[in-house]
Amino acid sequence: MKVSWVFMMLLIVAVFTVRVSLASDPYLKMFSSQAQSDPCYDDEKARKCIPDFVNAAFGTPVQVSSTCGQKGPEKYCELPDNDGAVDSNESEGPLCHLCDDTNPKKRFPASALTDLNNPNNVTCWRSEPIVPPTNINSPPDNVTLTLSFGKKYELTYVNLLFCPRSIKPDSIAIYKSADYGKSWQPFQFYSSQCRRVYGRPNRATIGKANEQEARCTDSHRHGDGTQGTRIAFSTLEGRPSAHDFDSSPVLQDWVTATDVRVIFHRLQMPQDSLEDHFLTSQQAFVPSSKYHDSLLGTNVIETYTTSTATTTAVGQHYAVSDFTVGGRCKCNGHASRCITGKDGLLTCECKHNTAGRDCERCEPFYFDRPWGRATDHEANECKCQDRIEIEKGKMQLLLYVKWKERLFKKKVKLDAKLSR
Repeated sequence: MKVSWVFMMLLIVAVFTVRVSLASDPYLKMFSSQAQSDPCYDDEKARKCIPDFVNAAFGTPVQVSSTCGQKGPEKYCELPDNDGAVDSNESEGPLCHLCDDTNPKKRFPASALTDLNNPNNVTCWRSEPIVPPTNINSPPDNVTLTLSFGKKYELTYVNLLFCPRSIKPDSIAIYKSADYGKSWQPFQFYSSQCRRVYGRPNRATIGKANEQEARCTDSHRHGDGTQGTRIAFSTLEGRPSAHDFDSSPVLQDWVTATDVRVIFHRLQMPQDSLEDHFLTSQQAFVPSSKYHDSLLGTNVIETYTTSTATTTAVGQHYAVSDFTVGGRCKCNGHASRCITGKDGLLTCECKHNTAGRDCERCEPFYFDRPWGRATDHEANECKCQDRIEIEKGKMQLLLYVKWKERLFKKKVKLDAKLSR
């Protein structure tokens, strides 16, 4: 019996020694806490944490307004390679093929937009053939791609990679929604004729007074030509407060989106009519209401109805191989990841005593300070109104519950005795 008691004492001393060693030795302490480290805390002190940067579009279904071959076999044409021919057996000029949605080898579905981008096996979405415009005021094509994330994200870029030997579109509008598609806000415009098509100056400078204003640029028409390649829109490029993003609620709202919509307005400009307009017209161009930036929501993306029976001689169409959107799940600096909740919706795994799908509010009883977004300098952890009093109340409630349990057990025993 004495030996067992001595052994127990030695075991207790050994455990205590190990704990002291872990607490005093930083090297050992690092390994002891490694498995249970939390990006949202540093030695139990709250700090800013954010989910991983992801391609929010990957594997997400895209709603498209036009896909070739869905109404029957259709012809589409590709441009020749830079050397002047598609292959050694082909002469200069477009090479045309058949698009048929019922044939797996000849279909170009919307799923190709957000699948795995493999340069060695390029998959493409292709629109129905479009009617080339006869003049600058011809109705726009209005071919749309709509991507819904199912949750708020903070976006860094929107990227469109066009299919090989395809025409890079001339006029493109990018919109975003922060309320799951209920309303839409202009995000970026591209056009060789910004003023004419979108009523905006080309490459306008953004100041602090208009940091939520969408710009228009013709930069995509220069440098790498009009064939293939990509268009990449950086959401914070040219925004003065980008260097101090944590302190700019305006830019935080600007990059927040639940949905992104791309509208292809014009594949190519009718150069001859534009030339005539430059030489003869003295009247200022008034943009169509379908483009005018004073109209928001569904008005700016209302579609024109055009005859589907008309096909072009060369099978002109829009062709995109990859649609990527880089960003992070929006958690306001209070979560390091997003998970699927019990309701099946993507939600932040909130820390710092915050709650909500975006960690946008404090948990009940944690209202000692107003909710705030976490920054690099301040975690803005939600604090308890009076933690000591609440803990005391919890203890009193626990004691009361235990007292009621004992009282109930005594009553049960007494009833059992009386019933004998």
